[in-house]
Amino acid sequence: MLQTISPIDNSVYAERPSATAAHIDATLDRARTAQRVWRSTSIAERAAVLNRFCDIFEAQREQIALELTWQMGRPLKYSPNEVRGTLERARHMIAIAPTALADIDADQKENFRRFLRREPLGVILTIAAWNYPYLIAVNSVIPALMAGNVVILKHSAQTLLCAERFEQCLNAAGLPDGVFQVLHMSHEDTERVIRDSRIGFVAFTGSVAGGHAVQRAAAERFVGTGLELGGCDPVYVRHDADVAHAIENVVDGAYFNSGQSCCGLQRIYVHEKVYGAFVEGYVELTRKYVLGNPLDPQTTLGPVVRATAAETIRRQIAASISAGATPIIEESEFAESRPGTPYLAPQVLLDVDHSMPVMKEEIFGPVAGIMRVDSDEEALALMNDTVFGLTAAIWTADEEAALSIGNRIETGTWFMNRCDYLDPALAWVGVKDSGRGCTLSVVGYEHLTRPKSFHMRVRT
Repeated sequence: MLQTISPIDNSVYAERPSATAAHIDATLDRARTAQRVWRSTSIAERAAVLNRFCDIFEAQREQIALELTWQMGRPLKYSPNEVRGTLERARHMIAIAPTALADIDADQKENFRRFLRREPLGVILTIAAWNYPYLIAVNSVIPALMAGNVVILKHSAQTLLCAERFEQCLNAAGLPDGVFQVLHMSHEDTERVIRDSRIGFVAFTGSVAGGHAVQRAAAERFVGTGLELGGCDPVYVRHDADVAHAIENVVDGAYFNSGQSCCGLQRIYVHEKVYGAFVEGYVELTRKYVLGNPLDPQTTLGPVVRATAAETIRRQIAASISAGATPIIEESEFAESRPGTPYLAPQVLLDVDHSMPVMKEEIFGPVAGIMRVDSDEEALALMNDTVFGLTAAIWTADEEAALSIGNRIETGTWFMNRCDYLDPALAWVGVKDSGRGCTLSVVGYEHLTRPKSFHMRVRT
């Protein structure tokens, strides 16, 4: 049995049997059959079904938000934001599909008609993580369906009900049988499905280790993969930044979702001219978090996903302190923070350097290191000194300086005066160990289709 253990109280919130080999085989056959029909439907017909899905999903937002909080621990006051974000992305990708999927005419040539058509890849296997279970899945599910693919969603055992909620809403919207299906599978069965010739593309979001496992399985055949992996994302607070605005944004970027975000801010570089004011304000705001039961409307910091995750984070903090970092927050300041539970106080580490876990590893918890720098060049070098490259951000009043620095930062997304947000009109992409491929925007459709060239002599 696969179980969803709620971090709120360690109860079993949901459990499902792992799919049998016969069920997996039948699901793949059903998907392949359904895709032959679905690909022949018009983009307008697909859009009509998926827009109905959006309306149905939105109507269930309160129940979805409550389920989400129980499954992964985000404070209930914030869980509805994921519903809104999911709908924003879905509706944008539906709206741009006619343009993104339109035929591309080649230059005119006498007596010939020449164009490129984007064809669906077939059966898309989406493997989604638990930390943003709807936002992660929607990045591939909706554009894959709009492009004429069919989708099999394998979600984390931590968020089993999110996969089923997708399925219920899509079925209610009138999606034909077999076009979207859910499989609850073990890691071993998931790897076997990746190797199956009926799968046309794999969209994976998870850890770097998980990405390597997906890539090893996919390497046995010629199948494409999209990999959104880890991050240890940097931010630079420049000497001309609006410090109060930077503090508000950076603290939220570091600790929202209890720091369990691949694009959460973890490495904070601050120019020496504003370092003192920034650190003072940052620590003051961090101490205002309310750690507790995420069902309590006063809670602003929920538990991490499980007690073992909290202990791993504590070990990474301790290793950074042993290497010379100075902790600013006493865990006792947050009464709910206790060893052996998923409840963990936020932490700020000063006197850090790049030998420490906080500045080189993905911690995936409410922890950030703050480091003083004396120039743009030093900040740039430190920001690039990482194996990751998902997002990076700068706070500055100088747009040209932000552009100049951004051009040299090795990252998939570069922010100015904001962070931790996916604009569906822009490509979501990582470099280095943060992954490969792309979701969202018109470019995202290129990864869920293949170009097919039509070269037609119309007159002889």
